[in-house]
Amino acid sequence: QVQLVESGGGVVQAGGSLRLSCAASSSIFNIATMGWYRQAPGEQRELVATITPGSSTIYKDSVKGRFTISRDNAKNMGYLQMNSLKPDDTAVYYCNLNWVLLRKFEIWGQGTLVTVSS
Repeated sequence: QVQLVESGGGVVQAGGSLRLSCAASSSIFNIATMGWYRQAPGEQRELVATITPGSSTIYKDSVKGRFTISRDNAKNMGYLQMNSLKPDDTAVYYCNLNWVLLRKFEIWGQGTLVTVSS
């Protein structure tokens, strides 16, 4: 069973930076699209960014130019570099993998809290 473990969350002042990491327990990572999602208190979970196995990326408009999603297939690792953080970025950030192998599979990490103080 594939598992995801996020790390790198914490408290940072507005304008600061954090780098989130997502470690996958299986090389299935290599064929999966990886996504970072976030959920703020009282809000629905929303997509932040995705990256395909071939490294094509999509970003939520409000993070374009500030966040960068990347992956290292050799290490089964994914990353989200977050710069110029704003209080509105405060949320629990979740790593997601999805792939198709006869059928669609999807798994989530446990989440890591990012708090941006003003």
